[in-house]
Amino acid sequence: MTDTSTPESSVAAGTSSEATASEETPEETKKSETVTSESDLFKQSEIAADYIEGLLDILDYDGDIDELISGGRPMVEVVGGRLQPLVGQRGATLEALQELTRLAIFRATGSPSRLLLDIGGYRASRRKELAAVARNAVEKVKEHGDPVRLEPMSAFERKCVHDVVNAISGVQSESEGVEPSRRIVVRAAD
Repeated sequence: MTDTSTPESSVAAGTSSEATASEETPEETKKSETVTSESDLFKQSEIAADYIEGLLDILDYDGDIDELISGGRPMVEVVGGRLQPLVGQRGATLEALQELTRLAIFRATGSPSRLLLDIGGYRASRRKELAAVARNAVEKVKEHGDPVRLEPMSAFERKCVHDVVNAISGVQSESEGVEPSRRIVVRAAD
C-alpha cells in the first residue's frame, strides 16, 4: 500500500496542495531557506544526480551531470547530445522527470525538495524566450491598456514571466485558472 498523505514538513512550511515549489511567496521561500542548510541542499543535489545518472544508464544516454546550489535550492543540470527526448514537447517530460527526482529525494531524506532539474539547457533558453513574451505583453498593456492573457504555462514558466513583469513599473501579473490550463494575465497596475 502506498502512503499518499501530505508530508508533515510541507504542511508546516505553509504550502498548499495547489501551490507549487516554483510559485512560492517570498515568505515561504525564506522559511524553506532557513529550514534547509547548505549541506542538506548539496545532499539533495547528490541524491538527484545519482538518480538521474541511473536513469541515463538505463536509457543508454550519455550526459554530463552537474550538481549545484543556486538561489537556496538544489539544482542538477544534464548536458550532452541526444537529450531532447528527456525534455519532451514544451518541457513536459523534463517536468515529469523533475517530479520523479524530487520523489527520490523525499524517499531518501524524508523531506520535500525544491530541486530544479535542467536538461540540455532547456530551462535557460526557455527563460530567455519567456522574458521576451513577458516584455511583449507589458508593451501591449502599456500601449492599449487592456489586460493580456498569455497561453497556459507550467509553474516554472509562470514564475519566469512573473519575475520579469514584477520588475517593470506600471504593470502587474497574476495567475488564473486550474492546472494544466493555468495562465498569466498581465494588466496595468492599480
